[in-house]
Amino acid sequence: MHKKELLLILFIAFVSIANGQEIQARFSVLASKVSTTTDRKVFQTLQTSLTNFLNNRRWTNDVFQPNEKIQCSFLLTIEQDLGNNIYKGKLTVQAARPIFNTTYDSPIVNFLDDNVVFKYVEFQPVEFNENRVQGNDPMVANITAVLAYYVNIILGLDYDSFAQRGGDTYFQKAWNIVNNAPENRDITGWKSFESLRNRYWLAENLNSSRFALMHDAIYAYYRSGMDIFYENEEAGRNGILNCLNYLNTINTENPNSMIMQFFFQGKSNELVKVFSKATPELKQRARDLLTKLDITNTQTYKELK
Repeated sequence: MHKKELLLILFIAFVSIANGQEIQARFSVLASKVSTTTDRKVFQTLQTSLTNFLNNRRWTNDVFQPNEKIQCSFLLTIEQDLGNNIYKGKLTVQAARPIFNTTYDSPIVNFLDDNVVFKYVEFQPVEFNENRVQGNDPMVANITAVLAYYVNIILGLDYDSFAQRGGDTYFQKAWNIVNNAPENRDITGWKSFESLRNRYWLAENLNSSRFALMHDAIYAYYRSGMDIFYENEEAGRNGILNCLNYLNTINTENPNSMIMQFFFQGKSNELVKVFSKATPELKQRARDLLTKLDITNTQTYKELK
């Protein structure tokens, strides 16, 4: 290979990496439940391919500095080898947002998607086209569609946390993926009738005018709450209390919605710490709201006495 050809390849690789990287994702595949007769090397190749897919693709038109990249992780647990290179698994998605003037990262996504079925042949190209989500083979396309969907959800929530309604573009992209999702009798998670807690309902809630206050709640939690907590604890707590009031209004108008459960996952310990040193009156108000809104973690909030 000539020196010029090598330099050109290196340059193209550099540009490819530099153009992406709004997120800094760690992708892991856990396949301990799969039969030992399955070639384990395919899962390592899958892990590498999907890590590159997440980190090297350009997801926005904005330029992110290294310290601005969104930290997130994806854990794909393979539950079954269904044969013919088709696998069924669960995907754990986590993302965090740095808080101003601290080294602390606040959880912004902590979700388990237990309906991921896909086809993967070792070394096959990993591709996603938002204008043709189905691809040539729905079973092959499903894994990248699922990942692209969650990347857009993460981006939307992150942008919402810095600017009011800042995430709308990315929530709409997630909704587009839902509406054009791969279809196959074994693929689930994209349809409204399949479950009350799936990809369809999360994207629907985040795009629906019925849940418009959710975007105000996200902004209040981070920009009016967590981001100023270090400099002014009282003001920070009041910002987060405003968030809880918004959420209470949403819950009253739309009881048992998916977005409410989604918002609170991973936040209970953080909220207890935020209000642990509040005045008795504020602590009581927070506890009353939290035990009503996040029933799963009621026991945790009882620490706010």
